[in-house]
Amino acid sequence: MEVFRSIPAILVLALAAFAQDGTTPAPTTLTIGGDVPTPLTLKVEDLAKMPRQTIALPETDGTKTEYEGVALVEILKRAGAPVGKDLRGNALASYVLAKAHDGYQVVYSLAEIDPSLTEGRFIVADKRDGKPLFGYQGPFRIVAGSDKAAARSVRMLDEIDVIRLKK
Repeated sequence: MEVFRSIPAILVLALAAFAQDGTTPAPTTLTIGGDVPTPLTLKVEDLAKMPRQTIALPETDGTKTEYEGVALVEILKRAGAPVGKDLRGNALASYVLAKAHDGYQVVYSLAEIDPSLTEGRFIVADKRDGKPLFGYQGPFRIVAGSDKAAARSVRMLDEIDVIRLKK
């Protein structure tokens, strides 16, 4: 009888491992849309051709993990989002909604992403410690480098939307 009580727990663990082992991978493209004049669909190969940056994040064991990718502001600029000198007036009432394949969503203000206004560092990473992001990490991940915790670092990123509240 004791064996049968443990079967549901074993089944749950097996299903969880199956779901996270890459058998239901995130899409291999990243779409940028919303209130931008030039919506984009990017692949890993597209990011590889753009200017690269790295962000090292501390781990709980004292080590650091290095993520490599493209500045989020650079990607938004290519989609025509107002950044730099264009991020003024009504454009400051804009935000970025990052959506993950697993349903996780995070909001950033457009101003906090722009290095001409803040010290915030955000990249769309496609590598971790020099290797492509694996299974449940990628293929894309927003890394919020100036945050104290990784809660706003979105893994399995598949969509970024710019929303202007005041047009």
